[in-house]
This record gives sequence, structure tokens and C-alpha cells, in this order.
Amino acid sequence: MLYALICTDKPNSVDLRMKERPGHIDYLNGLGTALKAAGPFTDEAGSPIGSLVIVEAKDRAGAEEIAKNDPYAKAGLFAAVEIRAWKWGLKNPEDK
Repeated sequence: MLYALICTDKPNSVDLRMKERPGHIDYLNGLGTALKAAGPFTDEAGSPIGSLVIVEAKDRAGAEEIAKNDPYAKAGLFAAVEIRAWKWGLKNPEDK
């Protein structure tokens, strides 16, 4: 099942995000095929203010584990993380 991890950064945390970014990217790449899509939310000026990560997990507990082990989460970057079951409706690259 697919899950959307909707992560909101704490205010004034761009420096922490940039410091932890290499580990975050390595972590996401290490998820292999479980990672379906990822990228930052930005403010109108283009500064990152959160993340959207789409993952495949056996169940919600698996998605929670992925979210918890993200270096951004471990560093305390996020003010909130919402996990929602998600269904890819259109333009799924895995659809043939």
C-alpha cells in the first residue's frame, strides 16, 4: 500500500534542513523501490518548509517506521508529520 508522509518543518529551520539534507537523501535512496516520489514543499519565495514523501509499505506501521527513521525526523526538523494512505490515480509510472 502507498502512504504519503506529509511533513511540516519547524519555523526558521532551513539551516537544520540543509545540514541534514545529505543524510536524508541517502536514506531515501536507500529505500529502493519502496520510495515512489519525494520532494520539498516551499514557500512563495522557494525556501523549503516541509516534505512530501510517497512510500510503499506493508501497512501503516511500516510507513510510520520509515518516517521515524528519516534523518530529518531524527534531527527534530519537523513540527508535524501526517501519514495518509494514498492511491496513485493518474500518471503512475508503474502502469503500463
